[in-house]
Amino acid sequence: MEARKKYHLTHAQIQMARELGMNPKKLGGMANHKQERWKAPLPQYIEFLYERRFKKKLPDDVRSIEAKTTQKKARKAEVKKEKRKEAENTPSTSLEHEQSVFSPPF
Repeated sequence: MEARKKYHLTHAQIQMARELGMNPKKLGGMANHKQERWKAPLPQYIEFLYERRFKKKLPDDVRSIEAKTTQKKARKAEVKKEKRKEAENTPSTSLEHEQSVFSPPF
């Protein structure tokens, strides 16, 4: 999120950079500084690399990092809730469990 603000990147460009495996901490070395006229601006450079590797202009599903993290947290909470329900619905007594675990193999 800091890299998006610092380098004036869009959500799509951030997603492209993530799919390319770029480290947000290392974007400063790739960024065009006013003294380096030979370098392309960072947003254009990311778009160029993405198009060259994936043969398309934009990712199929463009979402912000914030939206992805909230969706991931919601999914994780949903899975926890399902596991908790399964644990409550399975009737197992400790005696049955002990007998099955400690019974001889023959």
